Amino acid sequence: MRKKLTGYDVGALLYCPANAHTSIVDALVEQRFPTPFSLAFCLEDTVRAEAVPEAEGMLETTLGRIAAAAEDHTFFLPPVFVRVRSPEHLLRLAERYAPFSGILAGFILPKLFTENCAQYVAAIRSISRTASYFYMPVLESASMLPLETRHAALAEVRDQLAEVSAAILNIRVGGNDLSHAFGLRRPVDRTIYDLGPVAAILLDIVTAFGARYVVSGPVWEYYAGPGWEEGLRRELELDLLNGFTGKTVIHPSQIPVVNEMLRVSSRDYADARSILNWDKDGLVAASRDGDRMNEYNTHFNWARRIVLRAERYGTKP
Repeated sequence: MRKKLTGYDVGALLYCPANAHTSIVDALVEQRFPTPFSLAFCLEDTVRAEAVPEAEGMLETTLGRIAAAAEDHTFFLPPVFVRVRSPEHLLRLAERYAPFSGILAGFILPKLFTENCAQYVAAIRSISRTASYFYMPVLESASMLPLETRHAALAEVRDQLAEVSAAILNIRVGGNDLSHAFGLRRPVDRTIYDLGPVAAILLDIVTAFGARYVVSGPVWEYYAGPGWEEGLRRELELDLLNGFTGKTVIHPSQIPVVNEMLRVSSRDYADARSILNWDKDGLVAASRDGDRMNEYNTHFNWARRIVLRAERYGTKP
């Protein structure tokens, strides 16, 4: 178990159905995927209900093979997560997959909102008595749609999660689920922020959770064909501007794009380090290039985020 994981380490989270891609272990050992990335095995919306028991068994075999390979070989082992279906499912799988706690970083909690948050929190507290995992709630429930209750409901979920905040690694959002609720889908030359009703909910989530947690951006569903990479870069740029860090990915081709966009400009990094190591008499100073203002009291939080990103993904000109 990686005790030092932070929300910034999740980065590009590669989704894999738990009952598919049986060659995933070989791909990891042979390092076929660009790095770094994290890995999610899904037992929820990519697996039919009747196929879940078989998928659980297949995943148990896969986790065992990964654990054995990690003992025999040196390779990039990503943080591994399992996406469950419900609080009850979480409790059962935490017990079933306990033998693999050395490689299993934690669990992804889909469609977490007011209707099930208390049950998820209770499950986390129960598991924490005997095991240490990280959890990533996914805010994608259609219950967020009503304007009349959204803000109060987000605050309620935030307050309930505060009881187990040390175990919450990352807050994730369901861009496709929310788009589905409105009957919308972005084309390859537009971003999620062009879908106004969806963007409004995503920004409310950042407003509610961004000061306490790392919030990851929604999946980009294009990974081949004309314009997919340019579209992903545009959306990642807007993700970062709006307070999202990292992204769910559905194909290895997306990983290097996410990693490149998470790299920090050398200019931002220099200013951020200067702010964090402030040794000036005043609280305001010119930037390294002398073209913008750095103010300790208003830029400290930004600087901290920049340095944490740079430590994991590096810098660029």
